[in-house]
Amino acid sequence: MTDDKETGTAPPAGLRTVGASSPDATRLVLVRHGEAVCNVNGICGGLAGCQGLTDRGRDQVAVLRDRLMASGEVRAATALYASLLPRARETAEILRPALLDHPGGHKDLAIVTDCGLCELHPGDADNLSWAEYTEAFGPLDWDVDPDQPIAPGGESWSGFVRRVDGTLDRLVADHPGGLVVVACHAGVIEASLLAKMPVVGGLDGARLKLATHHASLTTWEVDQGRWRLLGYNDGAHHLTTVSAEDAPDVSLRQSAG
Repeated sequence: MTDDKETGTAPPAGLRTVGASSPDATRLVLVRHGEAVCNVNGICGGLAGCQGLTDRGRDQVAVLRDRLMASGEVRAATALYASLLPRARETAEILRPALLDHPGGHKDLAIVTDCGLCELHPGDADNLSWAEYTEAFGPLDWDVDPDQPIAPGGESWSGFVRRVDGTLDRLVADHPGGLVVVACHAGVIEASLLAKMPVVGGLDGARLKLATHHASLTTWEVDQGRWRLLGYNDGAHHLTTVSAEDAPDVSLRQSAG
């Protein structure tokens, strides 16, 4: 197919709304973990409170894996990352075959865990129910004060966004021109949007309050320092497996990441 730029039919570069992809760009595919035990039980799921995925969560990630194996859309993956939290590591383990079982795939691709990809560090709130949290620490509203830590020893919302911002920059620097798949959390995905899109106050505590689905894909392309969002919350693989009655449940249980 002839490129528009070659035929002169494309608008001038300064007017284009659709940018051309560079073969040297790095792509990051952020995958929200499947439904987790802490999501269902209403537990603050840090390292102590996270008990991994539910059976439903494992099924959600398996559906995504089957899609990726059939489509080959991550067959060129050069790295696979996960946060330290069991729900993300388990998600990466389920997805891993889709990055290996293709011609030209990286057969020795291992899962690299990275604390920078964890959900907001909860400090003393870890493993508390949300009722216990409120009783112990009182009300907290990050829309009013995004710099207030969630609990003693924990992160604030604004600090969390900045931590994710730096972590994503590091992954891009470590994998120039690569395709990096990351099993992570709803908060990490929202933080990526706040940090890497021109959102007013993005690094200062703004919140989007998005409904990021379990086992969905959010894809970034990074070329010469410029971040371009290619897709957010892609869960098309679930359309034939989630009933209308179940659909709201997929997106609302994300307070624990």
